Amino acid sequence: MSRTPDARARDNQTRKIQENITNVEKHFGEMCQMFAAYVRKTARLRDKADVLVREIGVYADMETPNLKRGMKQFADHLAKIQDYRQAEVERLEAKVIEPLKSYGAVVKRKREDLKTTQSARDREAKQMAQLERTRQRNPSDRQIISQAESELQRATMDATRTTRQLEETIDEFEKQKIRDIKRIFGEFVTVEMSFHAKALEVYTLAYQSIQSVDEEEDLEVFRSSLHPPDYQSRLDIVRANSKTSLDHTGSFLSTSGTLQQQRASSQQTRREEEEDDDEEDEDESEEDDEDEDSDDEN
Repeated sequence: MSRTPDARARDNQTRKIQENITNVEKHFGEMCQMFAAYVRKTARLRDKADVLVREIGVYADMETPNLKRGMKQFADHLAKIQDYRQAEVERLEAKVIEPLKSYGAVVKRKREDLKTTQSARDREAKQMAQLERTRQRNPSDRQIISQAESELQRATMDATRTTRQLEETIDEFEKQKIRDIKRIFGEFVTVEMSFHAKALEVYTLAYQSIQSVDEEEDLEVFRSSLHPPDYQSRLDIVRANSKTSLDHTGSFLSTSGTLQQQRASSQQTRREEEEDDDEEDEDESEEDDEDEDSDDEN
C-alpha cells in the first residue's frame, strides 16, 4: 500500500525532529564534557598556584628584609587570586556545567514525546492497512468495513492530536534551547570576565609590591652579612684611632708653626733693637769726634 502525501509529510517531519533531538543530545553532551574539562584544568591551576604561594613564602623567610617583605606581599596577592579562581570554578560548575548536564533529562523527555507520536502514527498506518485488507477480503460486509473505518478514524485522530502536541513541545524545546545556549554562554563569559577583572587588579598590586623592593638597602644588608659580627665595631675603632692620630698630628703641626712664628718674631725684634743700638753708637761716635775737633781749635 502506498503512503498518502499527508503520511509522507508527517514522516519527514518526524525525521527532522529526530535529527534535531539527536544533535542536541550529542553536542550538548560534548560541550558539557569540554566545559567540565575546562573547569578541572582551572581547579588544577588553582592547586598549582597554591603550591607556588607556599614555596614563595618559604623562600621569602630566608631573604633580606625588603625582598622578604616584597615576596610575602606578592605571595599574599597571588593567594588572593586563587580565592577568586576557586569562586570561578564553583560558579562555572553551577551556571554552565549543571545546565548543560540537565539537558540529558530534557532530551530523554523529548524522545519519549517523539516515541508516543510515532506509536500513534504507527497505529494509524496499521488501521489503514487493516481497512484495506478488510475491503479486499470482505468487500460486501459493510459492518466489518464500517468497524475498520471507525478504528482508522480513531487512530487518525489520535495521531493528529499527538502530532500537534509534538509540534508544540518541539517548538518550545527549540525556543528554550536557544535561550539556554544564550544564557549558558553568557554566564560563562560573565564568570570569566569577573574573575579576570578582579585578578587584573590584584596582579597589578602584586607587580607593584615586588617592584617596590629597595635593592640598595638589601645590598647593604647582604654586604654586612658577609663580615663577622664584631667586624664593624673593630672597623669603627680603627677609624676612630686614625682620626685621633690625625688630630694630634694637626695639633702638633699647628703648635710648631706657632712656636716658629714666635721665635721668628723674637729674632726680628732683637735685630731691630741691635740696629737701633748701632745707630745710637754711631751718633755718639760722631758727637765725640766733633768735640775733639773743637778742643783742638781752642
